[in-house]
Amino acid sequence: MKAEELRALQAPVKDRYRERPEAALVTLRAKGRLGEGITCDVDTGHGRVEAGLHPAAGGDGSKVCSGDMLLEALAGCAGVTLNAVATALGIAIRSGTVRTEGDLDFRGTLGVDKETPVGFRAIRLHFDLETDATEEQLTKLVRLTERYCVVYQTLRQAPEITVGHRATAG
Repeated sequence: MKAEELRALQAPVKDRYRERPEAALVTLRAKGRLGEGITCDVDTGHGRVEAGLHPAAGGDGSKVCSGDMLLEALAGCAGVTLNAVATALGIAIRSGTVRTEGDLDFRGTLGVDKETPVGFRAIRLHFDLETDATEEQLTKLVRLTERYCVVYQTLRQAPEITVGHRATAG
C-alpha cells in the first residue's frame, strides 16, 4: 500500500472523528468460558483459543499461555503500527520481523514467595527490518510506532481496571 492509499483509506474515518469525537470511542470485548481442567476457552474474532497453565506453572504445554498471548498481542499491534507508520512516512520496508520477550518469575504467580511480584518484570520489543532507510528515519519510525501502538501504550500506562462478579446458585 502506498502512503496516498493509506491516507485515502483513513481520511473519511479521521474526518468523522473530528466532526463527532464520540464516534471514535469504541469498546472492544473478549469473552472466555471456563473449560475442562484448568483451561479457559477464549473467543477471538478468528476462532477459539484454549488457554491453560504455562509449563512453569504446572501446565503440560499443550494449551496457549495467556502471558504468551499478551506478548503476541504486542507483536501484532507493533507490527501493524510500524507498517502503517512506514507507509505514511514513505519508508520502504522489504521485510521485517517483530520480536517480543518478557521475563516472569513464577514464584509470584504460584504464591511460593509473597515478596515476588506477579506479572512481567520486563518486556522487550525488537524490530528486525530489511530496509534502506537511514538511521534518522528508523529512529522516527520506531518512536512513532511506540507512540501509536495501542498495546504498547496500554502496557506503558496501564488503564484503570475494574473487576466484578456475579454468582448463581446451581
